Amino acid sequence: MDRIAIPRDDGLSSVLRDVSVRSVVYCLSDFTAPWGFRVEHSPVAKFHVLLHGTALLTVGDAEPVPLTTGDLVLLPHGDGHAVADQPGSPVPQLDTILAGHPVDEAGRLSYGGSGSHTRLLCGGFDLGASLPDDLAEFLPPVLTLDADAGLVRWLEPLFALLKEETQASAPGAAAIFAKLADVFVTQALRSYLAAADGLARLALPVRPDPDIARILTMIRNRPEARWSVDAMAQSAGMSRTSFNARFRAVVGEPPMTYLTQLRLRRAAGYLTTTKKNVRQVAHLVGYDNEASFSKAFSRLFGRPPGEYRRVQLAAPQRLPPETARP
Repeated sequence: MDRIAIPRDDGLSSVLRDVSVRSVVYCLSDFTAPWGFRVEHSPVAKFHVLLHGTALLTVGDAEPVPLTTGDLVLLPHGDGHAVADQPGSPVPQLDTILAGHPVDEAGRLSYGGSGSHTRLLCGGFDLGASLPDDLAEFLPPVLTLDADAGLVRWLEPLFALLKEETQASAPGAAAIFAKLADVFVTQALRSYLAAADGLARLALPVRPDPDIARILTMIRNRPEARWSVDAMAQSAGMSRTSFNARFRAVVGEPPMTYLTQLRLRRAAGYLTTTKKNVRQVAHLVGYDNEASFSKAFSRLFGRPPGEYRRVQLAAPQRLPPETARP
């Protein structure tokens, strides 16, 4: 088999080779409508794999995200969220549900009414030291990999194996779930970060300046917000002129240039890992106008968003090294 040629090796390429996760499966849940649960914010990153059925995911005040069989959801920063069968279904705390409906010996939870069935694999994951803190800040609060996106199509054989394991009750199933989850989560993170080429440069350590570092964290966490230089300067407790000068001295470019690159590179990650259309991606990263988003994207990446997605999805995918070994 021919090796895949890698034309260059930059900071992000080195990081991507080392990205790995350790997953823990909390429970395999069989829900019957009506059902719902809520999880509070915590430092632990979380994931959900929808193995059968449909669901709605709500993170904070954002609009609910519809999920279907094969979708993978990552919450890299442990944001609080709710999952339910439909709008209006009660969403009690997951801990409350588990207290009244303990998981069985195989780690399975059964809960809900007598309606349609949904099967969900829930767990947490740890990036350990594999991803630098500065680069981890660039991951969005929630990353949903749609079932018919290119990455998930490539992982279909593993997804089929995961479904097969969840339908059986063989010994050691929890360990198999965790190993398969490792592959899904690792490849999802790699694909998102690789698509958002250039994040490594944006995440390079900056010259020590606590005020500017605080603003960088704020805009990395919410690049889609309606930022302006005046708003950044006010948050930093500086005049506009002083803030502009200090930001350029620390980061090497003006604040709005940095913000634009951050938004567009996050958009590139969404284009590769989800089926959201260009208008939806533009809105997710803070653009009200699809045309202005497409123009800015083309300037940075050399091709419009739709073409960029096609090229990225046509590129060969590689298994993580630990999975590729016989």
